[in-house]
Amino acid sequence: MDRTAQLTSPVRTRPFVYEPDVTTHSLHVRAARVLEANWTGTSTVPSRSLYPHQWSWDSAFIAIGLRHLSPLRAQTELETLLDAQWGDGRIPHIVFNPSVPLDAYFPSPDFWRSSTAGRAAGAPRTVQTSGIVQPPVHALAAWLVHQADPGLSRARGFLTRVYPRLAAWHRYLLHRRDLGGAGLASVVHPWEQGMDNSPYWDAPLSRITPAPARSFRRADLDHGSPEDRPTDLDYGRYVRLATDYRDGEYADGAGEFAVEDPSFNALLIASEHALARIAQELGAPGTARHTRAERLTATLIDRLWDPAEGMFFCRDVRTGRLIPERAVSGLIPLVLPTLPRDVVTALVRTTASKHFGLGGTTRLVPSYDLLGEAFDPHRYWRGPAWFNTNWLLERGLRTHGERGRAAALRRAVLHLADTSDFAEYVDPYTGEACGATGFGWTAALALDLLHSATTHTGSKGGDRE
Repeated sequence: MDRTAQLTSPVRTRPFVYEPDVTTHSLHVRAARVLEANWTGTSTVPSRSLYPHQWSWDSAFIAIGLRHLSPLRAQTELETLLDAQWGDGRIPHIVFNPSVPLDAYFPSPDFWRSSTAGRAAGAPRTVQTSGIVQPPVHALAAWLVHQADPGLSRARGFLTRVYPRLAAWHRYLLHRRDLGGAGLASVVHPWEQGMDNSPYWDAPLSRITPAPARSFRRADLDHGSPEDRPTDLDYGRYVRLATDYRDGEYADGAGEFAVEDPSFNALLIASEHALARIAQELGAPGTARHTRAERLTATLIDRLWDPAEGMFFCRDVRTGRLIPERAVSGLIPLVLPTLPRDVVTALVRTTASKHFGLGGTTRLVPSYDLLGEAFDPHRYWRGPAWFNTNWLLERGLRTHGERGRAAALRRAVLHLADTSDFAEYVDPYTGEACGATGFGWTAALALDLLHSATTHTGSKGGDRE
């Protein structure tokens, strides 16, 4: 049987939320075909050409979309990722496919040396991974995947198996990565935060001596224009940080780069709420996790919120100072259900301000301040709009009763995913496709917005998921 047909037909164990009409059906089918083309048999690559392995937060977002096509495949996506978890609890940001040539992507497995350099931290011996992490959206994804077909999930023991792994992941972040001592998790490399090339990192990166250009070869430039990618200088600093972390056997706390990021921590908090719901589903009380999530929300506000600017900022742990750059990461805490109303109101106002232009000058929220000195509508994370961050903002707007704004953003995401051929990211003004096309999470999150529409009712719709 044709596997594309399986993906584009309703799943027997759980019918679609609604039957797509003639207009939406085409988008549904084409998004499903992207996910089928990127499927390896056990997981989904973000892009066959540019990113030929399994990425951590990509897989979480992809599972959220796959649940509408095949809840079983969505569960498998997360299970495959968690099978590569380290003994200390970290979920590595890349799980390498051994059939892909080493020169297809840099840094490759022979750079990270996970099974040797990561031995003290409990790196798996049977699979090669990177040694850094990515944003912890996994528990939220697992909860949404369970909800897609609770019967199948219970029959397979899905939550029973993933819950202890997700709990260990959160313990790692809340204890080993509390480098600032206040309770928030720190990232130790820009790649960990997911928004790799954001101007957020310019100041803390300036302290890092770059690796010599001759010591590595950038495979990303084989598939993208240098004008759209990180500079060689920044890339050299990325490599230096990763090399030092590896040579220190992936021990946390010693590096020169440590940043508390609002988006990373907001997703950790949102996933703590999801873990509470998973615990309750498994018959345990979730009260302690909800309480922890509320406490972390208060800490996030205390440490990273700037009321005068109406958004959150990164804190450089090494200097103790906030980094005065406006980027989309500072808006992502809108997803948190217990955010105070005055903070919500200010964040909503900031999304529509001259700095981000939503509903006015831009079609989607850009990754960086439109008026910032480093703004570039095409350069990686320095201006283009990304579909995963806009999916999170749509969810946040819904969670706090901003139904009209959420609906408008949802329509824009679906339209631009469609017209850009599911691009990796787009020009925030024109919607022009940038980066790879046929991108995994773009297709997956378009599917989620397409098929979840009828569940998004009520002033606190996000809380019920």
